[in-house]
Amino acid sequence: MESLYLLIPLSILLAFVIGFIFWWTLRSGQMDDLEGPSWRILHDDDKSTQKTDSNEVEKQKNPD
Repeated sequence: MESLYLLIPLSILLAFVIGFIFWWTLRSGQMDDLEGPSWRILHDDDKSTQKTDSNEVEKQKNPD
């Protein structure tokens, strides 16, 4: 019974801390776009790697 005097206020405090952290993440925009990063990985731009590959081939042909 005596442990309840400690555990109930701690659980209420923990609930408020979790609620504050959740509110902060919503306000800071961390949960705005949950699917965007995963789609960006799948639609990687291959043009930039082709340019670097062709530049490397040209450097190997003309080593200045």
